[in-house]
Amino acid sequence: MGVSSFFSNLFGKAKDTTLDLAVEAEVKLEEAREAATPYIEKAKEAAEPVLESAAAYAQEARDLVSEFVEKTSDTIGDVIETVKEKLSDGTDENKTIAVESVVDISEKPQLPED
Repeated sequence: MGVSSFFSNLFGKAKDTTLDLAVEAEVKLEEAREAATPYIEKAKEAAEPVLESAAAYAQEARDLVSEFVEKTSDTIGDVIETVKEKLSDGTDENKTIAVESVVDISEKPQLPED
């Protein structure tokens, strides 16, 4: 019986110690959370203007790209009209007009720098 009670006492103490450590860890976690709260709030306040600036920059970039796309579209339309006019002119049958259109959409447009 001595061995049986030895193990019962040993495991009972380990269980109690584990429970005590879990409670202590929970208390320390709550203390850490409370201590970190002011720093988290300061970080949020510091990040807010940066996020607003980023949103404004994104909108400005979107506007510039839209303007660039519109101008490019207009220019391409003008080129197409000019080519159509040249092709339909037909006054010189020996004249050969070669037109090659290449649009590479894999490259990102470069925005003009201020």
